[in-house]
Amino acid sequence: MKRIIHRIAIIGIVLSAIVSCRTISSFLSDDEAVASVGNAKLYLSEINALIPNGVAPEDSAVLAKRYIQSWALDQVFQNVAEEQLSRAEQDVTKELEEYRKSLLKYRYEQLYVNERLDTAVSDEQVEEYYAAHEEMFRLARPVVKARYLNMDSSSPALENIRKRMSSDEAQDIIEADSIAYSSALSFKVWGNTWIDAAVLAREFGTDYRSVLSMRKGNWIEVTDTAGMIKLAYISEIKAEGNPAPLEFSAPMIRDMIVSARKQVLISDLERDLLEDARENGKFVIFR
Repeated sequence: MKRIIHRIAIIGIVLSAIVSCRTISSFLSDDEAVASVGNAKLYLSEINALIPNGVAPEDSAVLAKRYIQSWALDQVFQNVAEEQLSRAEQDVTKELEEYRKSLLKYRYEQLYVNERLDTAVSDEQVEEYYAAHEEMFRLARPVVKARYLNMDSSSPALENIRKRMSSDEAQDIIEADSIAYSSALSFKVWGNTWIDAAVLAREFGTDYRSVLSMRKGNWIEVTDTAGMIKLAYISEIKAEGNPAPLEFSAPMIRDMIVSARKQVLISDLERDLLEDARENGKFVIFR
């Protein structure tokens, strides 16, 4: 083990010297070995292929060093494993074959499904699924419809925005949004979309329970020591444990419907392949 640690330490020193002594320009122009572990060598062209164009020289050096160290560690582990493991332990033929079979099966399933899967889900299908499985869509956290802004509390536009944000008149809402977009440091609207309360809480830098505990009526307000106010007007809220609004659950329902279709295709494929194999005499059960 001391010999292994010593070998790794030497490689680390060599790698540091390689990266610090060679400029990135040499990485790009030469194709010579920059490191070796035993008989394995790492070439400049391999590193060059991994460094994106336009990366600053200092960042390129960091990326190059990181890749060299990762490559060397892989080689060292391989060498040590080959030294320490028995021939039987080194035989990975069975595992590789199983992985190959699994990978080929997965790739063919993907090809088969992609050619046949219907991903279109109508609003009617979503509504039918929701009605049939309503208990599946109980809220784990509250959901809200809200408007949020972050702006200087001394701004003369603040009271005008505040007044119009809470209005029931469409024109007031439009004007509030227009003023806020030009006056606020940050302004976000979820007036017609249900969102998880945790999404709103992130704007306040806290958890959803804390932010909702600060609610006074429909308003949540927090002013920091710099005089910036974070303000949210919640037009609607549904508490946890209640059925989730259909609109909130719709994206999940669409995914579930498509996923169920996909599983049916795969099950049908497996059944058809076995039946074909039996009919063609390729699959025989001996009893």
